[in-house]
Amino acid sequence: MPQETELKLSVRAQDLPRLLTHPLLAAQAPRSALLGNSYFDTPALVLMRQRIAVRERHQAGQTLLTVKTAGHSSAGLSRRHEWEAPTTPGRFDFAALVDDPALAQQLGALANELVPVFQTDFRRRSWLLDVQGAVVEVALDQGWIKVPTRTDAPAEPILELELELKQGPESALLVLARQLSEGATGSAPLSLVPSDRSKAERGYDLFLNGGAAAQQPVG
Repeated sequence: MPQETELKLSVRAQDLPRLLTHPLLAAQAPRSALLGNSYFDTPALVLMRQRIAVRERHQAGQTLLTVKTAGHSSAGLSRRHEWEAPTTPGRFDFAALVDDPALAQQLGALANELVPVFQTDFRRRSWLLDVQGAVVEVALDQGWIKVPTRTDAPAEPILELELELKQGPESALLVLARQLSEGATGSAPLSLVPSDRSKAERGYDLFLNGGAAAQQPVG
């Protein structure tokens, strides 16, 4: 089963200009994409209670269906199973996507009940870095979490840095996080704080509490 290993860091808005000019990132032009994401669940929020995320991502005219399991997250470092493939919007073919038969069957039984719950829309700038022999994708996400069905729930900002391990030892994520936090030579350190709260968790908080999550650090 495919596994995603990443380190999530919250970013302060005032540190963003210095982060973008950090020598490790400024050395190459980032890839840039606008990502529109809809998260789905049953009206009873069965997936939330089982800590499973089902998402449709719209990017450059293509729709991707994604399934993520809860996995384990500590000090911003998360390991979880993830499946993603092109799809037709509204078509939840979990049998073709998920190679865990029990999970695929479980999700398939819920497919006809799934409805959109919240959205995350953001711009992603990404870099692919070589860190001590490991390959790490650095993704800077900036945008909003929204619940269209709740007019009393204000949109929440997204400003976070995700370091995803593509190849090599997990220790490379911590090495890179430290290098980025130290900032450029002669400048003050950047405040990059590990965060265990995923966009999905924040979206559910906004859906259920109408803004209670806004008191939590961005990340």
